[in-house]
Amino acid sequence: MRKEPACKGSCNCYFCEMLMLQKNDLFLLCAAFALLFSSCDSLFNDEEEKEPLARVGDTYLYKEDIATLIPDDMSKQDSTLFVTNYINNWASKQLFLTKSKINLPEGKLAEFDRLVSDYRADLYTRAYIEALVLQAQDTAVTKGQLRQYYEQEKENFKLNEKLVQLRFVGMPAQFLDKDGVKARIRSWKDEDKRYLDSIAVQFKKIHFNDSVWVSASRVIEEIPPLTAMNEASHLKKSQFFELQDSLGVYLGVINNMLEVNDTAPFEYVEPDIRQLILNRRRLNYVKKLETEIIDEAIKKKEFEVYDKE
Repeated sequence: MRKEPACKGSCNCYFCEMLMLQKNDLFLLCAAFALLFSSCDSLFNDEEEKEPLARVGDTYLYKEDIATLIPDDMSKQDSTLFVTNYINNWASKQLFLTKSKINLPEGKLAEFDRLVSDYRADLYTRAYIEALVLQAQDTAVTKGQLRQYYEQEKENFKLNEKLVQLRFVGMPAQFLDKDGVKARIRSWKDEDKRYLDSIAVQFKKIHFNDSVWVSASRVIEEIPPLTAMNEASHLKKSQFFELQDSLGVYLGVINNMLEVNDTAPFEYVEPDIRQLILNRRRLNYVKKLETEIIDEAIKKKEFEVYDKE
């Protein structure tokens, strides 16, 4: 028969208290082991959720790494070929990388690591700065600002090719009223413009806006019989020309002309000036950001330069 402890009923027995403490410690120890094994099992399960496709040494390529690269509309056969090629390319890169780390001099490896680090930093900072610029940049440029910039920098806007203002039409060689079109494009009164506009669908090519400056090279592209060899005799101020090839007839009048090294007209360089102004604003804003971020870091004691002496 099991005997009851002599101290039963007593609340201050030393041996009973020790027994209870041991039982509690044992319970806590078991609970800790259960929690540990549960955590490990969770970690192992998380690892198992990633399905490996290939391994090179201790580096794995997982299915999820390549899943987003496969288009949804790709056939099963094409996707299988794509995955196979990707795995082979990945493996060759990993193997070459391993070999290079073993065989390249330590100095070279350190240099490459520095370049990679610098490139990563440049990517991050460039993306962040561009986001700030896009958010804050003022893209409004008034006509007055454009004109002021042009007047200040006029000497820098020299032409490197001829510019012309012209009107011309291209028509089939068998066009019936060629003489009538010739007379109207030379006269160029309001009624002439309206008439030519009304029959414009019969022309192969038209350009009636003779207030727009066009490069000579662009005119040569649009009028095949006009070449670099004969353009000097046809592209003259107030010159009328009639040119023909096997495909058609071209009639035109040169309204105005500028030579190489002449100052480019404001209208011609206006888009470039706008971009120059926006680029200058961008550079100024980036410089301002660089100054502000350094000043802020100094105030917060996040950046300091130590005495070199």
